[in-house]
Amino acid sequence: MASTAARPLLLLASAVVLASFLATAAHASGLFSTLPKTLVVTASPTPGQVVKGGEDKIKITWGLNKSLPAGTDDKYKTVKVKLCYAPVSQKDRPWRKTVDHLNKDKTCQFKIVARPYAGNDSIDWTVEKDAPTGTYFVRVYAFDAMDGELGYGETTDAKKTTNLFQVEAISGRHATLDIVSICFSVFSVVSLFGFFFNEKRKGKAESK
Repeated sequence: MASTAARPLLLLASAVVLASFLATAAHASGLFSTLPKTLVVTASPTPGQVVKGGEDKIKITWGLNKSLPAGTDDKYKTVKVKLCYAPVSQKDRPWRKTVDHLNKDKTCQFKIVARPYAGNDSIDWTVEKDAPTGTYFVRVYAFDAMDGELGYGETTDAKKTTNLFQVEAISGRHATLDIVSICFSVFSVVSLFGFFFNEKRKGKAESK
């Protein structure tokens, strides 16, 4: 009798364990294709605008899509804002390849900021100096307490063809350095001519 009474409890416990396992498996899958687009994200650059690495700032804003039910973001704990390559800057570059599994995806390689989720939020970000020249968009991921992706938003459409902007990388040389280099070269040439001129005068003087 006791074993019969315990059977429902055992079945219930098994169901709980199975549900927990399935939730963990789904959480661990980390597939972008299964991630709901719950955030609205905007960035200040206009389509096609060129921003310079190490110099220009862009303003990024994000927040929950107001058309979604209240409580959609109850489990959101943190967000990560990333700069992502557009398809035109991924072509023939396998190291920037888009992969559905988030742990293997190379689309968004530049972290802009990571911070606690606060609903509507924004940041003024100076484009990094090491961002390669290319075409980009911005994506924001929302994470739970276990650092698992729960939702996302981005500044472009599903095909990643709209609202794209350009980043122009710095050359690594400053204009002042170029000017100093030119002046030094000119000085060296003048000094060389001066040396030969003086040597020639000395030779003439000695021959007299």
